[in-house]
Amino acid sequence: MRNPRLPGLALLAAPLLLLTACGAPPATDDGSGSGGGGSSEGASAEDCAADLDLTKPGVLTIGTDSPAFDPWFSENDPTNGEGFESAVAYAVADRLGFSEDQVEWTTVPFNNSYAPGPKKFDFDINQISITPERERVVDFSTGYYTASQAVVALDKSGIEPGSIDDLKGLELGAQTGTTSLTALRDVIDPDADPVVLQNTNIAKQQLLNGQLDAIVADLPTAFYITGAEIEGSSVVGQFEQPEGESEEFGLLLEKGSDLTPCTDDAIAELQEDGTLEELQQKWLSTTVDVPVLE
Repeated sequence: MRNPRLPGLALLAAPLLLLTACGAPPATDDGSGSGGGGSSEGASAEDCAADLDLTKPGVLTIGTDSPAFDPWFSENDPTNGEGFESAVAYAVADRLGFSEDQVEWTTVPFNNSYAPGPKKFDFDINQISITPERERVVDFSTGYYTASQAVVALDKSGIEPGSIDDLKGLELGAQTGTTSLTALRDVIDPDADPVVLQNTNIAKQQLLNGQLDAIVADLPTAFYITGAEIEGSSVVGQFEQPEGESEEFGLLLEKGSDLTPCTDDAIAELQEDGTLEELQQKWLSTTVDVPVLE
């Protein structure tokens, strides 16, 4: 089943950053930035990716977690090209010169994706936020989506949009290893330690069971939860990023991968020709008025 185009399913994150046409900045001394060498000026992503060493010769191996949740994927099947990240992955593959039948998917638990060491994939796509800590041990492409965090609660709880301080006394939870959990700890800083959950399904069940007052998730996921999965739930509010910082999702690659600048080129092409915007419109959202918690 395709992701329903719900009136409440909305993308309120800041617009994607303007991207350069080709090449990534070299790695800095502290290990941040893309690790691979840049492609030649004016070269396409396909030219850049030609003759690179891949996980499997002639095949682009893409990693993601299982289950793969809506609206990022559809029917827990990354191979069907449906859902925002599945569609982005195949669009990147196309720009790199790979047909659909030259793409293979492999299951990679979220927390394993950014662990140090060799990878069993060419890139991973799984709502992985680009952070300085992760960039020390893995490469990231240029961001393909700019995200914000949101709070989901059951309507019967009586929790209404308010301030960050209004949430401090609540029992709150988020998935382990995510920037949702980081935002919960650093921005809300609740009185009680947040509940750390293995995945979003467990978080949703604990919310339904009354074990949690609210959960924190990225905004599109929050809207999918409230619009299609948990009847009688609402998005209480969204977080502004501290000090105006944006949170971006990037393709994750092995540290120093020669493919990294090629993925930058591919995303730049998809940004410039409007493909990324079209995919956001199709699979995520367009308009909704969600209060910003301050």
